Amino acid sequence: MGKQHYGFAIIGAGVIGKSHAERLQSVAKGKLVAVCDKNEQSGRQLAGQFGCDWSGDIHEVLEREDVDIVNICLPSGMHAEYTVLAARAGKHVITEKPIDITAANALKMIEECRKAGVKLAVISQHRLQSSTQRVKKAMEDGKFGRLIIGAGAIHWYRSQEYYDSGAWRGTWAFDGGGALMNQGVHTVDVLQYLMGPVESVYAHCETLGHERIEVEDAAVVTLRFRSGAVGTLVATTCAYPGLTARIEIFGKSGSAIIEGDELVYTKFESDEEHQTNENGPAFKAANGNGSTAADPTAINGEGHILQMNDMIAAIEENREPIINGEEGFKPLEIILAVYESARTGRAVTIGDRSASAV
Repeated sequence: MGKQHYGFAIIGAGVIGKSHAERLQSVAKGKLVAVCDKNEQSGRQLAGQFGCDWSGDIHEVLEREDVDIVNICLPSGMHAEYTVLAARAGKHVITEKPIDITAANALKMIEECRKAGVKLAVISQHRLQSSTQRVKKAMEDGKFGRLIIGAGAIHWYRSQEYYDSGAWRGTWAFDGGGALMNQGVHTVDVLQYLMGPVESVYAHCETLGHERIEVEDAAVVTLRFRSGAVGTLVATTCAYPGLTARIEIFGKSGSAIIEGDELVYTKFESDEEHQTNENGPAFKAANGNGSTAADPTAINGEGHILQMNDMIAAIEENREPIINGEEGFKPLEIILAVYESARTGRAVTIGDRSASAV
């Protein structure tokens, strides 16, 4: 049966922390008991909005007996540090994407949580969308036949003001990358989840449309999957005003297109009928329609709620969360290989020490 409720602490009172707090209100057995942020003003404001305690001291929060689960909502380059602290304090961890920005840190997070006997979940909510799951089921049922091509496109927009709004934005130290690591990680994750493991990548990454950032705002990648299929990834934060993310899967016996988390097209040889959204344009302008393509604060929270509920279930059933540390590591490993390829001008095999050590 477990406990009547599980106490959550949110680490980081920014946009993502606020989103987690809002979604937590829909988690039946979840209760927000603390917000931790060194910025007293933003921390107190978020804590006051949701009727919980604020602290600027992470150790004080982790010593609380009423904290069972810690949600890490900090810049990506800080995920490992706070996950390790939480694990050593015996707290279960939900961390935002990506799991971290280096392979070494991500593997340390997994190791420390295992050693402490606590659960680690990585937010990858787009995997849980019904569109993704329907394509995955068709894949498992063999409807696609031999896989031929898998393509992912993230044609998003971020203004110069967005990057200028925080000194950590667009830096290798805290963002760990740009259009792929920050904005595109979900599309990378869903593509590899559907198509299977990536064997190698060849990439070009450039900074073309923004100033005062260290990371890429344009990336073009070719992929080879272990299955023998090939694919592409195109990511940018320069596509004004921001278009929906798109995934295309083509097999010898079927095709599917997911656009903005909606399954807009499927057709299989094995079916007499096919589904299509006849009114849907090939690419939808996303500006103003509640999409993070143009507005990073417009976060659909259904997947977050599912993952928070799943964490509680994983604790009660003593099983792994549906998207655990190992699953969260997969898209990171691909993106690190992409950056290694862009730096060296050569194809990089996933798992190469040169890529994993970044």
